[in-house]
Amino acid sequence: MRMRKLGRTGIDVSAYCLGTMVFGKLGNPDHDDCVRMIHRALGAGVNFVDTADVYGYGETEEIVGKALEGRRDEVVLATKFNGPMGEGPNRGGSSRRWIIQAVEGSLKRLRTDYIDLYQIHHPDPHTDIEETLSALTDLVRVGKVRAIGSSNLPASEITEAQWVSRQRGLHRPRTEQPTYSILNRGIEREVLPTCRRYGLGVLVWSPLAMGLLTGRYRRNTPRPDNPRMHWVPRHLTDERKLDAVEQLLTLAEEAGHPLTHLAMAFATSHPDVTSAIMGPRTMDQLDDLLAGAALTLGDDILDEIDAIVPPGTDISPLDIAYAPPSLTRANLRRRPPHERAAA
Repeated sequence: MRMRKLGRTGIDVSAYCLGTMVFGKLGNPDHDDCVRMIHRALGAGVNFVDTADVYGYGETEEIVGKALEGRRDEVVLATKFNGPMGEGPNRGGSSRRWIIQAVEGSLKRLRTDYIDLYQIHHPDPHTDIEETLSALTDLVRVGKVRAIGSSNLPASEITEAQWVSRQRGLHRPRTEQPTYSILNRGIEREVLPTCRRYGLGVLVWSPLAMGLLTGRYRRNTPRPDNPRMHWVPRHLTDERKLDAVEQLLTLAEEAGHPLTHLAMAFATSHPDVTSAIMGPRTMDQLDDLLAGAALTLGDDILDEIDAIVPPGTDISPLDIAYAPPSLTRANLRRRPPHERAAA
């Protein structure tokens, strides 16, 4: 497995990262099987594992912790905070109050005394970024966290975090984790160039487009009955995306590669992408993804992909894509009625 530098942290990580979101009740409830999958990935040369406290409300972190006992130093371990971890108004978010509590819970579940990469899972428009970075800086200084990062941030907020950290003498985020696939290439416009400008490592999630790039979801075929159909129904039934999938399946067949291999190789081909997160639910799925790790896409195939989905294009946003308050709050898009007229 090829190793790449994680931004400017000096840490070496594998070009494939094992994502664990579906380990536990969200996908594979067999803990022992999940542990075997983690060991299988490590045996294949993967040294990068990504999880989050909110996956299974801590269950997934417990699985990861069990799997890494005795092997902790082999792994670059990333987890995330911000999602709601129970009832009550202060059981989530990016406040200092919650971060200090959340990291202790993750450390306990992961059975470790340090986290290599601690990430803000989602933007938090209700919390000052200085508050968040100050708390994360303290965790780095006491040795509980090695590096900090973010996930799902727009380019403007990535830039703001870099400037605030510089102005206030705080540790700055070293990574960003956005969604990226052949079908959702929007980050090529601003997010990836911004990450390059600040030397950030980039680990991309859902390079298989939430399963669309497995070929299981096709035009005029019965939809698989799985949780994703209830979670991202618009994405999985979008006619334009399904049209693109059909073209990509033809391209993959002509090239002699499974579509899954083509999709993963596409994600890791971008010079600003450090690692692509694979999220297998079964051992067979993991083995399939690992089997394509050595695939190199030539310029001819990448040009054909560009013709199907142009660079910088999101065919349509994911159902779960972050929408900033400027889009979700009507009062930020509309003046009061008595102020709307130009004359």
